[in-house]
Amino acid sequence: MNYKEFSPSEELNGFVKCYWTLENEAEKIPTRQNIVPDGCMEMIFQIGDLYKQYISSDEAIVQPRCFVFGQITKPLEIEATGTSNIFSVRFHPDGFLPFSSIPLKELENKANDLTDIFGTKGNQLASDVLSEIDTDSRIKVIESFLLNELNEDLVKDKIAKDTVETIFKVNGQTSIEELSQKLNVNRRQIERKVMQSIGLSPKQLSKTIRLNNTLKSIIKADNTTLTEIALENGYFDQAHFIKDFKELTGLTPKQFYGENLKMSISMNK
Repeated sequence: MNYKEFSPSEELNGFVKCYWTLENEAEKIPTRQNIVPDGCMEMIFQIGDLYKQYISSDEAIVQPRCFVFGQITKPLEIEATGTSNIFSVRFHPDGFLPFSSIPLKELENKANDLTDIFGTKGNQLASDVLSEIDTDSRIKVIESFLLNELNEDLVKDKIAKDTVETIFKVNGQTSIEELSQKLNVNRRQIERKVMQSIGLSPKQLSKTIRLNNTLKSIIKADNTTLTEIALENGYFDQAHFIKDFKELTGLTPKQFYGENLKMSISMNK
């Protein structure tokens, strides 16, 4: 598997977190992949074979070739149908709002065809990106499109921006009450502004960021119990962490990591 990341231009670095590419040969026996939510929306161009997205344990749909995937709030399982060759734009949590004509909540948990969001311009963008032969050229195409589509009237709301920055700063270990006190802003106003700006509630974003930070801790762990890691990341106990993990991925940590979990963590130490 060959995965690479590329930085956006200065004009777009406040909206685009990175561009990334993924290339992988077709597997003899395709395996399902569990995608862990990270609070970021993606614009994906499948240059190679398409992916299937499971909507139940035994039922799947084929994703569009070019689409925007909204915020993920529940287990997401995908599977390659052949050779993978993907070019993608990863937006900051509040980075896609100035480009969308559709409320972000409506994009949640699904692959939204570019034409559904941008109309005929989306179809042209897909054609232009897919026709390019290298990543640098694709980045130029997408940056030109985004700069042209940028709606200055929807550029980051300060309340939402401050809320998101605070949630990331404390690795998701906060509550809406604490955010309201810290920012001196009414709770309902925070919830409304953040939902509008990123398509998630502050609570859901905090849960997502805390889970991602905990996963990083697991990878780095050495002779540390899962309970200790959970407590360090603001969970009440191991059971609380496992509950949140399963809610977002559909699996327990042990099911997700398999034998790899035993390399650094003793579940029963």
